[in-house]
Amino acid sequence: MKRILGFMTVLFILSLAGVAAQASQETAPYRSLSPAETKKFLDENKKAVLLDVRTPQEYAQVHIPGSVLIPDYELVARMDKELPDLDAPIVVYCRSGNRSRGAVMKLLQAGYTQVYDAGGINSWPYKTEAGAYVK
Repeated sequence: MKRILGFMTVLFILSLAGVAAQASQETAPYRSLSPAETKKFLDENKKAVLLDVRTPQEYAQVHIPGSVLIPDYELVARMDKELPDLDAPIVVYCRSGNRSRGAVMKLLQAGYTQVYDAGGINSWPYKTEAGAYVK
């Protein structure tokens, strides 16, 4: 009987540890914005980072003014250095919405707390510009 009670106690402690570990691994919710919501959000949050995750060639053809280019295939390697504030608002866009969705998920999994998916520039009805990215 003592063995069974001891075994049950160990299982209970392990299950509590598992719940605590799961809670610490939870990520912020996935949030998407329409073009109108994105524009309003950026207008109201001047410190927000507008992140373009397309290629340098796509960025040079057309991009949203003020956006920062980090191609999706470089995001994991560059996020710590170029996006050091895990609590800064970050709005991500690409061409059609596929890469932005993946980039948002990577950022959320890395612990960023205010990440928004703006979808694709293809549906952006506001001002755009052309030109290569200059740091």
